[in-house]
Amino acid sequence: MIPLSSHFAVPTYYLILSMTVSICLWWLVQRSHSLGLSRRLTLDLSLIVMVSGFIGGRLFHVFYEDFPYYREEPTRVLQIWNGGFVFYGGALLAGFAAIIYLFLKNKSQLENYLDMFAPVLSFSYVMGRIACLLAGCCFGKYCELPWAYGGRHPTQAYAAAWELGVLFILLGLEKAPRKRVGAVFYIWMILHAIGRLIMEFFRDDFRGPSLGMSISSWISFLIIALGFYFLLRKPTHRSTTSS
Repeated sequence: MIPLSSHFAVPTYYLILSMTVSICLWWLVQRSHSLGLSRRLTLDLSLIVMVSGFIGGRLFHVFYEDFPYYREEPTRVLQIWNGGFVFYGGALLAGFAAIIYLFLKNKSQLENYLDMFAPVLSFSYVMGRIACLLAGCCFGKYCELPWAYGGRHPTQAYAAAWELGVLFILLGLEKAPRKRVGAVFYIWMILHAIGRLIMEFFRDDFRGPSLGMSISSWISFLIIALGFYFLLRKPTHRSTTSS
């Protein structure tokens, strides 16, 4: 928490996320220009991702992780300053909304836009986990290793380090001369989900009801399967022209 006066303070978590959103928007505009994609569509798509991601992350937490608490006092759903977001909830709703929008606006270049977003999403996840580390959420199991944070596995740092490696892989991959359109995004899906499985193994905070594994682990396996499916399927088009 960063105090600005005796009566007002900005949570470090939200400060980092606000800065991250600003950086990502700037980066997306630059990438849309360099990749020959529509800046207007990129900004519209960014807004859809941010709004739907926020709503999805919140609703997943409310209805899956702690529904009795919010049912007891429904106005708590609006008290977002107290935290309570699930990354996969936001990612799933944002992904669904973004793909529907691209199908309606520019179906032929859907994979081009996915590739454009992949490194930015990776970067935003790195920053998000750093924010989690500082906020103390998403904590790990007890451990006595030299790098323990508060006597626990710093799962947030594990996730951020893994995703930072993924980010560099994506930035290198997109420079490949003969890569398939969409490959950057699908490889991000696979690598990100593998990192999430590793993080889930060490986490110890309440994850909601499960069937042998956390719901995030099941979702990760699904994302890996989908990533491989789309990556290995026969491409139907290779559009690179701008809109």
